[in-house]
Amino acid sequence: MYKKQIKCQKILCIVAIIACALTFLYALGLMTDLYDALYSTMRNPYDLTETDVPGSILYYMMQDFNKSLLKYAIGLILLACLLFLTQTHVRRKYYVGNYVAVGLYSAATVAYAVWAHAYIEGYKAAFLTQIDFEALKQHAEMWKTAYVDSTFWFDAHYAVYAVLLIVTVLLVLNLIWKIRLMKAEQRLLAAGKEAMA
Repeated sequence: MYKKQIKCQKILCIVAIIACALTFLYALGLMTDLYDALYSTMRNPYDLTETDVPGSILYYMMQDFNKSLLKYAIGLILLACLLFLTQTHVRRKYYVGNYVAVGLYSAATVAYAVWAHAYIEGYKAAFLTQIDFEALKQHAEMWKTAYVDSTFWFDAHYAVYAVLLIVTVLLVLNLIWKIRLMKAEQRLLAAGKEAMA
């Protein structure tokens, strides 16, 4: 039973890093369409009221959020690496460091997903309600730039953060499985000592 559990925890630790890397890639891609469609509409980046498309200020409004999204995604990758530094991927018996690593990773991923979801949904609503898509279409045709009315990058966060949270749940379930196996092993050892006495 231990062999299956250790194999499973090794796979989960690797998948945890991949899930965090996916959040980083998502953060890099989030602004892609907005840049292509909205950046060129701003006539004067120093005076954001000078624009060909009402609402295009959204691109600038999202900059600080996107920087934070990237920084925190890097933080998640480092926390996932902590699983390897504490040898969570190969330990037959967990020690305090392993519990701390799993706990920190789990708390951070849940907090990150909830925080990011709230902001992304807010920016998606602003995109749909504040952008003058008719003016954007005219600007795109006149200047041969991208016209984007798709919310793909906003909606993609559902899949990305679902993967992140599923991995987190599996990591916690693996921890519970490990605790049960360790307790069962301790009971067997105690029973063996009593039989020998």
